[in-house]
Amino acid sequence: MTALVINCIIGSGIFGLPGELNRLLGRASPLAMIFAAIAMATIMASIAEVASQFSEAGGAYLYTRTAFGRFVGMQIGWFFLLAGLGSVAVAASIFMDYLATFLPWTLNIWERGFGIALLIAIPTAANYRGVRSGANLSTVITLAKLAPLALLILVGVSRFAEQPQMIHASEIASPGWSDWVRAVALLMYAFGGWEEPLVPTGELRDPRRTIPFALGTGLIACAAIYTLLQFITVATVGPDATERPLAQTASILLGRGGAALISIAIMVSTYGYISANFLTNPRLAYSLAAEGDFPTILARIHPRFHTPSVAIIVYAFSGWMLAATGTFLFVLAITAGSTMVYYAGMCASLIRLRKLHPTADAFRIPFGPVVSIAAVAIALGLMTGLKPRELLLMCVTALIASANWLWAKRRHAPAKTVVKPAAAS
Repeated sequence: MTALVINCIIGSGIFGLPGELNRLLGRASPLAMIFAAIAMATIMASIAEVASQFSEAGGAYLYTRTAFGRFVGMQIGWFFLLAGLGSVAVAASIFMDYLATFLPWTLNIWERGFGIALLIAIPTAANYRGVRSGANLSTVITLAKLAPLALLILVGVSRFAEQPQMIHASEIASPGWSDWVRAVALLMYAFGGWEEPLVPTGELRDPRRTIPFALGTGLIACAAIYTLLQFITVATVGPDATERPLAQTASILLGRGGAALISIAIMVSTYGYISANFLTNPRLAYSLAAEGDFPTILARIHPRFHTPSVAIIVYAFSGWMLAATGTFLFVLAITAGSTMVYYAGMCASLIRLRKLHPTADAFRIPFGPVVSIAAVAIALGLMTGLKPRELLLMCVTALIASANWLWAKRRHAPAKTVVKPAAAS
């Protein structure tokens, strides 16, 4: 479970973010990793208690619907899907950026769009044919991600540890509050993904102990890896932003062969995440349709492959549209913002579920309501780091979810029986 948590957290964001963090915070950027890890730990603790009370599949949608009803559950479900689509778009964008380093020409917008379509088509076809083929495609060994990163960290630390340079207080204060908030908000995407292993909670042995241990250990390990990578990146390439920060860092520390190795590892990691995403998120859309919250067409099962084929195709097309039309930072920001929404919903569920089920056989965190309120405040506070254009898309998503709720409410409303007056005798 711990390895699965690490594998889900180290997906794609960390491979594109160091350059933007360098631009926002300069040499103080490694501290943002620590602050983001502390913020995520607060959120994670609340969600660990909530998740330990459920044995059914559904994740954030199930938790919030149980605690607050259909309306909140559907809002969270929509933002969960938006975050999933954004994650696909971010991963596809990073994959194409690193693939371009191996091509002898520069990709234009049409070639890039076609490449993203081809990239998404393969896991779509695999999952269309069956869950086993999708699972086989999405199986990327954690070691394949960590080994090149560990090599880069080892070489970088051995090089810069001999002449350490302390970060001065002026370097921490100079970026300004808004840049720090935006940096930590973007990092919540890089530290996210750990909630995906919570979906099959019923298959865990002793979830009250397994969930908090795996989440805590996985977060600490990823925080250490991220902080060291950011330190090495800013120490190697400086505070300037770059599209391929880790590849540039590897090129300086390991030579051209090292840069190629890191680029291939990044492409494998991001593509592995896309495959895993297509294995789970389209089936959430199918589940919502099966419950009557989405149009029934999304609940159609392929007669031969027995897969939610329509949901998979619609999800794939939506992911391609977002990847082909949105810039990296824009998609990354709305993904991080959407993640904050359903994190806040899950954390708020703790207080409600304690009232509904005070004697539930669940993992209990000390001062649970206080931690829950702090986690919700952190999640909502980080959303202030989003730009108006990014917030606008999230507001549109909330309006669509509200319209979807009204549609589902009317659909589930019991038919009224009309009683005719008795005929006069």
